[in-house]
Amino acid sequence: MQPAPDPSVVERQGLIASAATSGVIGFVGIATGVVADSQIILLDGFYALLGLLLSWLGLYAGRLIDAGPTDRYPFGRETLAPLVVGIQGLVLLGSLGYAGLEAAQTIVAGGAEPSAGLGVAYGALTLAASAALAGWLRARERGSDLLAAEAVQWRASAVLSGAMLVGFGIAWLLQTNGLDRMASFVDPALVIVAIALLAPTPWRMIRSALRELLEATPDESVSGPVKQAVTTLRHRHELPEPNMRLGKLGRKLYVELDFLVDADDGWTVGDADLFRRELAADLRRPGQVLWLNVELHSDPDWDS
Repeated sequence: MQPAPDPSVVERQGLIASAATSGVIGFVGIATGVVADSQIILLDGFYALLGLLLSWLGLYAGRLIDAGPTDRYPFGRETLAPLVVGIQGLVLLGSLGYAGLEAAQTIVAGGAEPSAGLGVAYGALTLAASAALAGWLRARERGSDLLAAEAVQWRASAVLSGAMLVGFGIAWLLQTNGLDRMASFVDPALVIVAIALLAPTPWRMIRSALRELLEATPDESVSGPVKQAVTTLRHRHELPEPNMRLGKLGRKLYVELDFLVDADDGWTVGDADLFRRELAADLRRPGQVLWLNVELHSDPDWDS
């Protein structure tokens, strides 16, 4: 049996692949957008180049996180993961807002007449590339918030490419039937549609990052297995319901359990160590940094 790949190496490889693809699509998109005189293709190219910069930011953050705790950062730098995801969301949301203003101005000015055939070809190419990379990243994310954010961005790019493909196909049909005036509004209208489709993605990224940075309770996909493991431990050792606190920062999962026990029942430090070891074995996941604290105390006012 081959050993499981190092999650940090998988993350780094995924970010490099995402950055390289973003660079290629970005330059091709901007060049094609200029030639085709298309705002939606220019938006797609600009969106891809932003992805290149944001992938590089994620790669740099991943290296700092992999360095682990230092004298200056004794708890590590996992906070960088949600911070970078939040920055990605803000930048993408800002770029969509700017594109929306440009599209509105084009509609007011009477539309534009892009090359529909070139748009169809570009949309098909980028749809295939974006969908393939999104699926590849999704299969490799292994709990990495940075790779998950990249996969979300590429799924959004696939949606944008699909909208382009359909829209330029409609524009081509209008042009071939002598309806050039109607076809001139397809390109800016596509930008508006794309913004409506893409806007929820950066908003979800920002909301997720804020929840982690504000130390909110993780969602059920993270907290559910922890609660199940604690329930199993309680039944195994006849422990009371603990006061449980959960938190997540990037790869780091904080689990704090405080059990109020009767001092006359003979509980020892060794018992706390045993419970901690059993929980650690149940909760350990590849790529995850588990910070686990299990405490037994008999003071009802200590953790109230």
